[in-house]
Amino acid sequence: MKIIKIGIASQEKIRERMLAIAKGEFKPKPSDPKIWFTSMRSLAEVLSDENRALLDVIRTSRPASISALALLTGRKQGNLSRTLKTMSRYGLVKMEKHERSVRPIARAERYQIMA
Repeated sequence: MKIIKIGIASQEKIRERMLAIAKGEFKPKPSDPKIWFTSMRSLAEVLSDENRALLDVIRTSRPASISALALLTGRKQGNLSRTLKTMSRYGLVKMEKHERSVRPIARAERYQIMA
């Protein structure tokens, strides 16, 4: 079972951390978060109850396309595409291209929040 570790820190702290890593001044541990949010509010928007249910459908049903996922969930394809794009930017979902369609793949089964 894959667990994604999520960190919460101010934009300034995230930037300082990234610069220190880029300069070689700091080496992140394997146990450190890979995904960062600037607030619990922004995390809650991306991992809302509705979006966690969506990730569960993706994990269990393994839809072949966004269209197939729209049929499974009853959500409009445009809204679904925007949600998946946001989740993809944070690394929660991988969007795999297959010929004329895009297949969403959930990257984890659980999430661990570290503040």
